[in-house]
Amino acid sequence: MAETQEKAARHVFLVVVDETEELNVALRYACRRAVRTGGRVALLYVIEHEGFLHWSSAERLREEEQRAQAEQQLQSMASKVMEWTGDMPILHIRKGLRRDELLKLMDEDATISALVLGAATGARGPGPLISALTGKFSARLHVPLTIVPGALGDAQIDALA
Repeated sequence: MAETQEKAARHVFLVVVDETEELNVALRYACRRAVRTGGRVALLYVIEHEGFLHWSSAERLREEEQRAQAEQQLQSMASKVMEWTGDMPILHIRKGLRRDELLKLMDEDATISALVLGAATGARGPGPLISALTGKFSARLHVPLTIVPGALGDAQIDALA
């Protein structure tokens, strides 16, 4: 019973898994913070809905492919989390729009203590999710948002976390 309460009280650092380069800096930072605070890492992968396909078998096949890709990506990130923290991350797979599903998850899961995102480098800006969450959707956040600069190296992240 005490172990269950202890795990429930741990800080949970949520990282959104996607195909961007800056994911790795966010993941490393979240892992380092989890280790230093006795917390855990949670990973969210959102299968983005691409619209209606006219043939149900084609739609079903596409959904199966997307689900397999999501599971593969999460497994890859989970092994990094295990290596860096020694603890299995909490895994979430959702389907819909990334921003909307992220906000829904944070509303539903009171154990999430912080959201950690990596900022894109270059002229394209920090990324659509960071832009949305620091703009018109900022009022929907009820946990701290940590934005890790995408150009940081491992040693810099380790020193900051």
